Amino acid sequence: MATLHQRRHYREAIMKSLYEAIEGDRLLGLTGAQLREDVAIPEEDLAAACTYLAAEGLIQVDWARGNIPSMVTLTHKGIQLMESEEKDSD
Repeated sequence: MATLHQRRHYREAIMKSLYEAIEGDRLLGLTGAQLREDVAIPEEDLAAACTYLAAEGLIQVDWARGNIPSMVTLTHKGIQLMESEEKDSD
């Protein structure tokens, strides 16, 4: 299992990857396989990070058999958070 530092990094990387992929269209998302590849994250850690982010209301996850994310999208709240972070970094 990932360390606290790794878990935080994975969650941030997932949010950034999703935000870059959707380009402002909240109907777009990434498959779990694509997200895992983009973030370079073990499958079990991807599931844990997605569960956490979904519980926070930042992403929506469609789950496949075996607790594997099949499709992941940002919620309105998730987009707002990422836009706020983008604005703050300008």
